[in-house]
Amino acid sequence: MTLEFSLTGTKLTARSGILELMDDLGRAMTEQPDMLMLGGGNPAAVPAIQTLWQTRMRALIDEGAAFDRMLGNYDPPQGNPRFIRALANLLRKSFQWDVQPENIAVTNGGQSAFFFLFNLLAGRFANGRTRKILLPLAPEYIGYADQGIDPGMFVACQPEITWPDGPDARLFKYRIDFAAVEAALATEDIAAIAVSRPTNPTGNVLTDDEIQRLSDLAKSHNIPLIIDNAYGAPFPGVIFTDARPYWAPHVIMTLSLSKLGLPGTRTAVVIGPEQISSAVTGMTAIAGLANGNIGQQLVLPLVESGEILELGPRHLCPFYAEKSQQAQAWVREFFTAAGVDWALHVSEGAFFHWLWLRGLGITTRELYHRLKARNVLIVPGEYFFFGLRDEWSHCHECLRLNFSQPAAVVREGLRIIADEAAQATTKV
Repeated sequence: MTLEFSLTGTKLTARSGILELMDDLGRAMTEQPDMLMLGGGNPAAVPAIQTLWQTRMRALIDEGAAFDRMLGNYDPPQGNPRFIRALANLLRKSFQWDVQPENIAVTNGGQSAFFFLFNLLAGRFANGRTRKILLPLAPEYIGYADQGIDPGMFVACQPEITWPDGPDARLFKYRIDFAAVEAALATEDIAAIAVSRPTNPTGNVLTDDEIQRLSDLAKSHNIPLIIDNAYGAPFPGVIFTDARPYWAPHVIMTLSLSKLGLPGTRTAVVIGPEQISSAVTGMTAIAGLANGNIGQQLVLPLVESGEILELGPRHLCPFYAEKSQQAQAWVREFFTAAGVDWALHVSEGAFFHWLWLRGLGITTRELYHRLKARNVLIVPGEYFFFGLRDEWSHCHECLRLNFSQPAAVVREGLRIIADEAAQATTKV
């Protein structure tokens, strides 16, 4: 039997960057234990955090009734009412945000949240117009790229490249080109502005001023600003620089439990206008009936006490900051010794280094395949520049590296990448 898929089915089953990334990650974890995992976004096993979740699970089991309810009952599609009330109370008390339970909806992970949000706000409309999502700073998260049911959903702006300490320091930083953003808002039918903060893949944290300017632009155009806080503030708080958590009535914020060490629970939260949270709740009911209960129950007492806000500053941020510094030292050692013209994006948060291999003789997509043959997984940069209208050679010279793995894995992986990059560069 030969099956013919619908246009939507064909779109959602096509080979995509996020499918390749997650497929490689899953296979390596189960079938290739010797693979050096510098791809993917899996959090590290932070000892204090691991102990916390083990303790919480034992407490739920010991309670008996709470454990049975967690596994044996559906929550409402909006999420667990007690969890939602506790989160709204925490945000009002800690940040003075006017957030009520009606502003919150739980989803089965951040990927599901953005699939709902993007297709809710953008795409084809009954009056014949087609609206788009504006990414004010490319590169942007690989997981967004193929989420639009309708083609051409994203418009992205090329960033300004700055050198905070001068080019000789080999550390660069992307900044938003607001002239390009304003031009896109003037010429395209934009439904929403969307950013991740810290930015996945680069570890760039948009400054408070950049966020405020984006917020002001969104408000003036009567569209929402979507802020993806999968790694950011107020939790999990994997941020190495000063950054104020931001929300406003026209802002849609997403939070996730994954980078708190709970990726397997697939739990995320959408905070936004009541019309948005209500719509996301309805979409959850249709797509999955309800959300998973385990993540919400595990963190519930930490949300009620406010302790969830302390996990980042106390445990996660110091752990990942040290990992970042060590990986940067190895990059300097190996790539300099190999004679490769390299630069790193400044590391301001998340689990990644964004490596720019200037003058690389091949694309990073080809480099990815060569490294995979040597048991090293990375993520090629081409996947992160979707939505740009003009060709940019920079897109083919960058790659994302996860530095959260054990030190021996990161060190050996970086050594092999430097060797392979040197071979590719020599062949120009």
